[in-house]
Amino acid sequence: MTKSPKRRLWTDAALPGGYEPLVRRAVSGDEAAMERLLMRAQEVAFRFSLLVCGHAEDAEDVMQEALLKTYRYVGRLKRPEAFRTWLFRIVQNACIVKRRRRVDEPARITSLDEGVAGVDGEPTPIDVRDEAKGPDELAINAWLGRRLRRALAALAPRDRMIVLMREMEGLSTREVASITGMSEANVKTRLHRARVLLRQHLEQ
Repeated sequence: MTKSPKRRLWTDAALPGGYEPLVRRAVSGDEAAMERLLMRAQEVAFRFSLLVCGHAEDAEDVMQEALLKTYRYVGRLKRPEAFRTWLFRIVQNACIVKRRRRVDEPARITSLDEGVAGVDGEPTPIDVRDEAKGPDELAINAWLGRRLRRALAALAPRDRMIVLMREMEGLSTREVASITGMSEANVKTRLHRARVLLRQHLEQ
């Protein structure tokens, strides 16, 4: 649908005026604006879904779904300024579906560095076939760093998603509550708990 751009790794704060002007122009028939909106949606959807879904192939599928829904349904938005919240809700729901379909999905992500316990109780390195990771995965892995990846992976999936939206994507507590269907008080409680756990893991 759109050419694969060189995706930026984080935050859309650099978009002047937010998404609203871009959405309005795209909806009015401005093809260049629609192309730019799809590129931005692609960036956001991929980086977020890669960390929330936990699988690169799932992240690609979720990204494509987000692009299709943006192209088809963005004109139905009553509040163009709410585009980002709407997009994150699409990604969240798609990742939840992907996770449910993976009946063998682990509750937590096992670190390749730590390995798994062998019959003697000692950690055994996990040997996986090199699938020649793409530049997006390599860039995100390098940016996050080993310790932060481990700390994030130790969080429950929903808490990890809240941290990513609130701390790294810059959404407000109200926006996160709207996306997750939680109360703002619950979001704050989960975020506080997740921060404490992250700090503990990073200090180890």
